[in-house]
Amino acid sequence: MITRGLDQDGYIAREGSLARVSAAFAPVVDTARERIAAAFDPARLHSAYLYGSVPRGTAVPGVSDLDLLLALHHEPTAGDRAEADALEAGLDATFPQVDGVGVLLFSTGTLLSDLERHDLGWFVACLCTPLLGPDLAGRLPRYRPGSLLARETNGDLALALPGWRDRLAAAGSDAELRLLGRAVSRRLVRTGFTLVMPRWGGWTSDLAASAEVFAGYYPGRAAQMRLAAAIARTPTTDRAALAALVDDLGPWLAAEYRAVHGAKAPRP
Repeated sequence: MITRGLDQDGYIAREGSLARVSAAFAPVVDTARERIAAAFDPARLHSAYLYGSVPRGTAVPGVSDLDLLLALHHEPTAGDRAEADALEAGLDATFPQVDGVGVLLFSTGTLLSDLERHDLGWFVACLCTPLLGPDLAGRLPRYRPGSLLARETNGDLALALPGWRDRLAAAGSDAELRLLGRAVSRRLVRTGFTLVMPRWGGWTSDLAASAEVFAGYYPGRAAQMRLAAAIARTPTTDRAALAALVDDLGPWLAAEYRAVHGAKAPRP
């Protein structure tokens, strides 16, 4: 049974917590906290968060990545990005149980802005687990799984399609194909889910569950969405499979999304 991910009042419940981090990943999280504090002093860093499978407790050693978001007091600089890149590389090299580390950087001004209220703000409030510093969720509203949230989280899929086509055409190695397939498939499954999220009336970050929820509303596209969910879990080097996602499912999904929810508000 797929849970709806809502609290008793019908708002999307925060999905992760430090208590759910498995024993295999606890040393990774502890070291990440220490290294973030060492690299970013309090004058720069407001707070740090985990998101993804590690705080949800579903991470698989040797397969899952570690995802972090840092909220800075100021707009990120090139120096901040260099520090984050070094943090990514260091954690990835230290811990074999993680297959890649990603660090997002945003200012608190951006995360709390009206423009990002139903995208990055929602992301912090509902999908991020506090790791360091004061929690920004206390300065954000609670969220219901409605059309506004759908539009602002994934209503810009069409903008990604040309870049995906270019990357697929230019990919010259299996590693490039796997990296592209992982990014494309995850985005498509999440977009497919948020397309139907207001009708379903709940939230899940589980990709297999997301594909099944979508399939209930668009059975004619169910096989493609299940393929995307499978590739998200086990990236492929099959160009034909990736082309089916990029050239067929992607354009259809972008058009359907715009028709149902409208286009995401433009960003600078």
